[in-house]
Amino acid sequence: MSDITRRRVLGGAALAAAACVVGTGGAGRHGAVAQAATGTTAEESFPFLEGAFAPVTEELTAFDLPVTGRIPRDLDGRYLRTGPNALGIEDARAHHWMLGDGMVHGVRLRGGRAEWYRNRWVRSSRVTAALGESYPGPVPPDDFACNTHVVPHRGRILALQESGPLPYELDGELNTVRPYDFRSTLEGAFTAHTKYDAAADELHAVAYYPTWNHVRHLVIDRTGRVARTTRIPVADAPMMHDFALTAKYVVIVDAPVTFDAAAAEAGAPVPYGWNDRHPMRVGVMPRAGRAVRWFEIDPVFSSHTLNAYDRGGTVVLELTTMPAPFHVTGRGNGGPSSTGTPVLDRWTIDLRAGRVTTTRIDDRPQEFPRINESLVSRRHRFAYTACAAEMWVAYETVDGVPPDDTFTNDLVKHDMLRAGSQVHRFPRGAAVSEPVFVPRHDARDEDDGYVLAYVHDPDRGASDLVILAAQDFTARPLARVHLPGRVPLGFHGSWIADA
Repeated sequence: MSDITRRRVLGGAALAAAACVVGTGGAGRHGAVAQAATGTTAEESFPFLEGAFAPVTEELTAFDLPVTGRIPRDLDGRYLRTGPNALGIEDARAHHWMLGDGMVHGVRLRGGRAEWYRNRWVRSSRVTAALGESYPGPVPPDDFACNTHVVPHRGRILALQESGPLPYELDGELNTVRPYDFRSTLEGAFTAHTKYDAAADELHAVAYYPTWNHVRHLVIDRTGRVARTTRIPVADAPMMHDFALTAKYVVIVDAPVTFDAAAAEAGAPVPYGWNDRHPMRVGVMPRAGRAVRWFEIDPVFSSHTLNAYDRGGTVVLELTTMPAPFHVTGRGNGGPSSTGTPVLDRWTIDLRAGRVTTTRIDDRPQEFPRINESLVSRRHRFAYTACAAEMWVAYETVDGVPPDDTFTNDLVKHDMLRAGSQVHRFPRGAAVSEPVFVPRHDARDEDDGYVLAYVHDPDRGASDLVILAAQDFTARPLARVHLPGRVPLGFHGSWIADA
């Protein structure tokens, strides 16, 4: 299995397939297009290719966007969010949502105006070939149109993917510049979820790869180079989508979702599965390296960490979790499937007593937890999550049968100190994306700023960039920037402030 590449391991038939020519139809027609192109029938359900998930088929550019309300003048920068947006599907039954080619959606704000909206595919070698373009330079190993996160780093904009591909650098207008290897210092895989510690001026990552017998903790210093790599032995090649950082420690969640070599050889789109023989653990390692202390806990699937911090002799980790078992490959629905919806939890790791206490913070279905990013690795008070109805329905739709539950579209602000929350509600069909907090210029409080999110407008059949006042969270949005097209439900993004 030493010759396994990302195209074989995580691509299967979906990534190996030749791309179709970019269509010109409306964004909501992809399900019908897939049926016509693949011979699937109307009775077959592919929830991750339909409705709020349906890939858009065009790259758009629009200037001087219409706005309802007033954009705060101190919002000077770009709001970017990425996600899977498959460019050509030969067989919907062989496709997996997480393998869609990455597309970044961006809005440029300046001086109280929405100057432009752009959406652009990340130009991997496969995407450039599909678009009839030439790929500039040699193709890197495990090449992939990174689809999971887009972050700023030392004046660069980086599109990220886990388990193999190099990040792709984008310019300020979302054009792909080149693969980026941190000044020739990155060897092997990277991650989709970096953690930037503003106090230490360090970027941290935990990377995994299906053929490794370890995961790697990487520290990128203020020069933009990988300054230190620590190999952490683990069994069964687990998927580690996210991790956390405190001022003293790296916190690693080792869940029972592991690489399945037989499934990879058989061409499974995502050859990772729930492994009852793999113990559920959380690990705590000093940031400078050295040995990891492991603590076993009851099995869950950890999707995303909110933050972590040191508190006396304990480490506190807050995160969203899903009940066991969690099926990354899904069970016939073209994406992940679960036996329940994600909730917000707190794990308190007592380093002296050697035990973990788990506490449910909020049992409402919610995902994509974010904080004021200046507090990564330090204690925070406020957190923001998204409740996206169509996402929970898709996750729990097995063999075409949706769940009976009724879900809502909300953004939630949590007060972790006083154990309360505020909810900003959106109408039925208004699919909400990840909330990103942006501090106000000269902010004095942790929540003195704005919360930005893409929200679908079912009346227009397009999306809005919604801007909320974080300290008046349930009030009418400060502004809704009306985009010319739809932003499909996807993954993660960032506010890229102007220097």
